[in-house]
Amino acid sequence: MRDTVGVKGVSLSFADQLRQQSAELWVRMLTHPFVEALGGGRLSLGRFRYFMRQDYVFLIEYARVLAFASAKAPNLESMARFARLLDETLNSEMALHRSFCSDFGITELQLVRTRPGRSTTAYTRFLLKMAKEGIEEISAALLPCQWSYDEIGRALARKHRGPADSFHARWIASYDSPEYHDVTEWLINFVDRIGSGTSRARRERMHRIFAESCNHEMAFWDSAWNLGR
Repeated sequence: MRDTVGVKGVSLSFADQLRQQSAELWVRMLTHPFVEALGGGRLSLGRFRYFMRQDYVFLIEYARVLAFASAKAPNLESMARFARLLDETLNSEMALHRSFCSDFGITELQLVRTRPGRSTTAYTRFLLKMAKEGIEEISAALLPCQWSYDEIGRALARKHRGPADSFHARWIASYDSPEYHDVTEWLINFVDRIGSGTSRARRERMHRIFAESCNHEMAFWDSAWNLGR
């Protein structure tokens, strides 16, 4: 993963500029109490169950956004990549999600009946709104989720010392995998290319969208920590 710290005389890529503008919030996400408790093996099962149920609801709408991204992608390669990510989300990730949830007492029926919390609703509405616009808007909105979870997975994998079969360790491993890192790197590079090839006004809009998506990510962590309250 790239070093996103700016160095004198070296210009940041467009994606790194997006992250740099939200650097303070980014650090808060990566060191959120929920994330820290998860990495330390101290997160309660109740909080984790709430998070997983909301995440399941989120993934359904996230898949819809990926469908829009594939339809609006600028070329066959990126169209195929978004389509493959959509397929993996719908037919692999969600199946693993259901299996994982069943291991600690959440049935498939409970998942299906989960009502989205306020932060989940606000986040998915924002993503779907962006999905109806252009590929620049869609990719800028999608990047904070993919990128921050990648970095969280890497960071927690380095510090986690709990049992390898705990739900903490299993969640961490799912986001610290070569497959997940590969998708993240591809999306970062895609946003770099899209941002570099569009107008100044569109790049400024992508900055605003990325920052707003970061705020939704933070609200999602807050909601999980506070059990929706």
